[in-house]
Amino acid sequence: MRVTVNGRPFDVEPGTTLLEFLEAQDLDFRGIAVARNDEIVPRSSLGDVRLENGDVLEIIRVVAGG
Repeated sequence: MRVTVNGRPFDVEPGTTLLEFLEAQDLDFRGIAVARNDEIVPRSSLGDVRLENGDVLEIIRVVAGG
């Protein structure tokens, strides 16, 4: 199945959770914010959310600063 992440297509296995996808991309979920289909996904739910064909994800790195 295919999802779009920050404008780029990715093929993922059916049943993949958002957390599994992030780990496969070597992304530390503690330093990012994730929106799925224009809705923010709480960090506590990343392992519960299963990706679906056609999902659109926006992944943003959180940086400290002023």
